[in-house]
Amino acid sequence: MTTVDFPILTVLIVLPLATAGLLLFLPNPASARRFALVASLAELLLSLILLGLFDFGSAKLQLIERAVWIPSLNVFYTVGVDGFSILFPPLTALLTSAVIAASWTQIQTQVRLYLALTFVLESATLGVFCALDLALFFLFWELTLIPIFFLVSLWGIGPQRRYAASKYTLFMLAGGVPLLFGIILLALNHAEQIGMSAPRGLSFDYLTLLHVPVSEEMRTAVFLLLFLGFAVKVPLFPFHTWLPTIAMEGPAGVSALITGLKLGLYGLMRFAIPLVPDAAGENIWILTVLGTVGLLYGALIALKQTNLRRLLAYSSISHAGFVVIGLATLNHQGVQGALFQLINFTVVSGGIFLLAGFLHHRLGSTELSNLGGLARSMPLLTAFFFLFGIAAMGVPGTNGFAAEHLIIIGAFKAHAGAGLAALFGVILGAAYFLGFFQRAFWGPLRLNPIRTASDLRPRESALAVILIALVFLGGLVPGIVTTASAPAVTAWVARIDAAGGPSPYAELPENLRITKVKSLSGG
Repeated sequence: MTTVDFPILTVLIVLPLATAGLLLFLPNPASARRFALVASLAELLLSLILLGLFDFGSAKLQLIERAVWIPSLNVFYTVGVDGFSILFPPLTALLTSAVIAASWTQIQTQVRLYLALTFVLESATLGVFCALDLALFFLFWELTLIPIFFLVSLWGIGPQRRYAASKYTLFMLAGGVPLLFGIILLALNHAEQIGMSAPRGLSFDYLTLLHVPVSEEMRTAVFLLLFLGFAVKVPLFPFHTWLPTIAMEGPAGVSALITGLKLGLYGLMRFAIPLVPDAAGENIWILTVLGTVGLLYGALIALKQTNLRRLLAYSSISHAGFVVIGLATLNHQGVQGALFQLINFTVVSGGIFLLAGFLHHRLGSTELSNLGGLARSMPLLTAFFFLFGIAAMGVPGTNGFAAEHLIIIGAFKAHAGAGLAALFGVILGAAYFLGFFQRAFWGPLRLNPIRTASDLRPRESALAVILIALVFLGGLVPGIVTTASAPAVTAWVARIDAAGGPSPYAELPENLRITKVKSLSGG
């Protein structure tokens, strides 16, 4: 396993914060844009170096960095990656770079602040994906609220943008309460299990908690609290109502980041199920039911939408339900497909929301009554939208096909009803996408501005080409994703099958349940 002295994960998390601070002191918007783009590409390059340092044949957490943070509560700064999380730093960096490049002409007011907040959001998101201490994870989790609130309220494109920002914040704060209580219960359970009183016996260390069984009286409460906190962020039906509002009122870049980087689904996969596998197995029907309802509800509501951004929001809700069905199978195919689809969200959902932003910037609307005949004046945008759409539908050759295929196989192995629901959801997805695409892009011209609207600029086309290339790379060579994550998925499923038995991270040091540590303090 590769060991490095350079704290690459910490640099990945801190670099966007440093960039955000420097941006505020640049003399003009033009220099801020150039600096932001260069910094985002440097972050992307660093994240690709991270891939080169990772041992893809191991299920263990790697490149771990650890330092004392709050010694009185046994809280540590601990970060690391495994097969579940290794692809998210480069995808986060890529999507952030795309959002910054896409904002070049769309954001004209307070440019430096907009870019700075985007980098703060990137830093918090990377922290969520890398944190291995639950207190640290919760800090990064809550930190994402601040930039999103200001990005939506200050640069939103709808008349109710401040309402949308407040609604999102209230939902996330409400979801954060049960999540925090669940984390505290896990720490208290650790103290109880080792026979020490709080605060000396507390532990928020993820790898330590994996080895400490949760008491029978507490485990169901812990699972439900964690599940509720993550379900709000997914968003999973019936906690979904904030997403259509954000999609309609917020800037396209924020919508791309929120829908492309599904932190709630990652939280379910990383923390809620593995930390309390007994309770997860007993209550997994909740995920199956809510995932199925969310899949079908989101797709059926999307069929009725006449606004592209709202349609994409309900499509995202439907696809999130699809992923939850895969996760709830608790078998290798379903979980592998769920992780694959979670990775796909970054490329497909992020890309299609950016295209919707390009369209709104040109026409001032994404309402179907104001569209029609777009293919005549915007052939490039039409082609890219279609390619992203078929990926969302799961057409063979795209990354969506491999992920959906795995989820459906896993769903049928676990429960025939869930498998049938997943199949029906795929059919509904094709129906709402193709129906809207035909009317908006090939229907009759309704407005004169469409006749003279400009197609994608070279910079915008380049962004779309890069994301589309990833769509087909993942579809034609799915082993890139499945090979990277297979050991971690196998270990994850084995832990659930053992219902609280040996951790997937076996043979760990007794004093520290991790495979290797790079101490930031040099110790």
